[in-house]
Amino acid sequence: MPLNKITILPGDGIGPEVIAQGLNVLEAIRLKYNHQWQVSEALIGATAIDQTGDPFPEASLAACQEADAILLGAIGDPKYDNDPSAKVRPEQGLLRMRKSLGLFANIRPVKIYADLIHLSVFKPEVLRDVDFVIYRELTGGIYFGEKVKEETWSSDLCLYHRYEIERITHLAFQQAMNRSKKVTLVDKANVLETSRLWRSVVQEISKDYPDVALDFLFIDNAAMQVILNPSRFDVVLCDNLFGDILSDEASVLAGSLGMLPSASKGEKSALYEPIHGSYPQAAGKDIANPLATILSVEMMLRDFGYIQEADDIINAVDSCIQEGYLTEDLKPAIARKCTEVGALVVSKING
Repeated sequence: MPLNKITILPGDGIGPEVIAQGLNVLEAIRLKYNHQWQVSEALIGATAIDQTGDPFPEASLAACQEADAILLGAIGDPKYDNDPSAKVRPEQGLLRMRKSLGLFANIRPVKIYADLIHLSVFKPEVLRDVDFVIYRELTGGIYFGEKVKEETWSSDLCLYHRYEIERITHLAFQQAMNRSKKVTLVDKANVLETSRLWRSVVQEISKDYPDVALDFLFIDNAAMQVILNPSRFDVVLCDNLFGDILSDEASVLAGSLGMLPSASKGEKSALYEPIHGSYPQAAGKDIANPLATILSVEMMLRDFGYIQEADDIINAVDSCIQEGYLTEDLKPAIARKCTEVGALVVSKING
């Protein structure tokens, strides 16, 4: 399917700043290769609440449904985070978007750049050969289950249907076939019935992929192995809650949340976004790291078959990293501004 329509959701905090750099890169690619993409913008998150009272207005949903791809900045605002009585929250827009668009698979590659290893809190030998991808189920589980709040107790229902597990498991195994042919299911099958269903379904589906090795880790052990022995992983398969926690933990390996892109996919829609949050303390200061957003653009182009264009972005980002042209989150000797890093990526794409 060709990439024709792209909907942009800048969102909150540093979202608009990093999205601006992603758009600059996308425009550089468009001009270099003479592409004709239609790019439109819509509201989500706290910005949408402030303007419409709704964290994901119907107009935004329609714009996303009409798009071939969606590029999201970030969602979240302290004025809602710090108000437990708030009835409407930015994150509600994100959850509604995922559910409305059927974005059931969140894909987070974890790549370690050799030129950044010295900036990490980890020993270099721990980070050597680390290259894995996390497949997180995104529209089921405890985040979407029935919620009850009473004066002295509350509950969140964790519910999974077989089909929800089946569809993301097939995607994970298909990815593994193109990588090192290994899938690790992360669950808590010794305690949770939902995890026992996950394990049963995944074992069943694994028979369709005899060349792929399957192993299992309980979430507590997996959390330790991400830190102690991250190179053991290839494709990691998780439910919604465990995948949320584990992917954020894994991001520390790369040295900064600002380095990791992600994709969320459904049957018809595809969303691309950096994994970091809205980082409100940095909003408007031009210090945010735009590379995760730029690499999200790269993922988008590659998924739509624009391989050379995606390679141009990868090569430009690699060159910036090798030159130490980085924002302050990576603690380089000289911290560059968000706009400066974005401009250098564009200049390297242009040659």
